[in-house]
Amino acid sequence: MRALTHRAVDARAGLPTGTTSAYFRTRQALLTALVRRLAELDRVELEALGITPEQTASGPAGPPSGEELGAIAEGTALFVQHWLTAGRNRALARYRCLLETTAYPELREILAPHESMARLQARLLFERAGVRDPAERARSYVAAIDGMILDLLLGEPAAPSSLAPAVRRLLDAHCAP
Repeated sequence: MRALTHRAVDARAGLPTGTTSAYFRTRQALLTALVRRLAELDRVELEALGITPEQTASGPAGPPSGEELGAIAEGTALFVQHWLTAGRNRALARYRCLLETTAYPELREILAPHESMARLQARLLFERAGVRDPAERARSYVAAIDGMILDLLLGEPAAPSSLAPAVRRLLDAHCAP
């Protein structure tokens, strides 16, 4: 994140030197604007995929079927694949920003709704599955998916066909009684 400077943004955007600092006086203000923009892009993308708080709250009743878990695994795998390909730069930026939250906790508040949405979806699924402590399982599941994305961003790429089975194994483990 040391490369994120007012001058670097000006140069990258083809703006006269000093333009960015006229809008964002401090590095903290620049970083906050970056995190807000990442969060907004994520929100718009999730809405385009039909993933909204309203959609999350209106899932089917009863325990999830094997077919439903398979569909969830496929959908999640597509989402993971997106972050590894077309969304790679934004995913890397998000992880860098997450690390910055250790120094600037207020940034965490900006990123929290995205994480909360994922945990809410998982918690509702695990509640339907009837597992003990669905909130903790949701936290664990979302962390595992997040870790999978980070590992694949930093390490060897995975074959797209291997993602859905990996997600399904995580789902099965988290849905077990």
